Amino acid sequence: MDCGPPHRRHSRHGRRRRRSWRPTGRFFGPGEVRLALLSLLGERPQHGYELMKQLEERSGGMYRASAGTVYPTLAQLQDEGLVLSDSRDGKRIYQLTEAGRAELEQSAEAIEDIWQRTEQIGDWGEAFDPEIAELVRPALRLLRTVVKVAARRGDDPEVVDRVREILERAKDEIGELRRA
Repeated sequence: MDCGPPHRRHSRHGRRRRRSWRPTGRFFGPGEVRLALLSLLGERPQHGYELMKQLEERSGGMYRASAGTVYPTLAQLQDEGLVLSDSRDGKRIYQLTEAGRAELEQSAEAIEDIWQRTEQIGDWGEAFDPEIAELVRPALRLLRTVVKVAARRGDDPEVVDRVREILERAKDEIGELRRA
């Protein structure tokens, strides 16, 4: 995963402007949005916007589902007979069919894997805020230094203990800022 700083661009007037920074790559693999939507609909009937918000929340903001992804996937699920839709209060509400529930049961392990991964990755969602991403670069330089010292002097228990103490002290000091 690329963990560099936010991209910076210059405006026509020479001032720097920031763009939000996100890692490259796909959050969900092939067919996983489909399974995630089935899983969410297994909890309760919902409309498309609710499903989009839930995908974003469960990923800690790392994945923002677009209407161009969610609605065609819901249409596909309807075509497959796994989902029905109904119009209520001007909104199209989607719910699982019996075949959809059977698909959930058959795919339970894959769905569990998706949500576990989403939960783990979601813990890092805050790191991609442009302001916080500015701190990633010095943290990675620190990590690189630790790895280099370990590679060169990792067989010396005193050096390993000293590095561990320094890192623990830094972690504790930064943690104190969180509580302040």
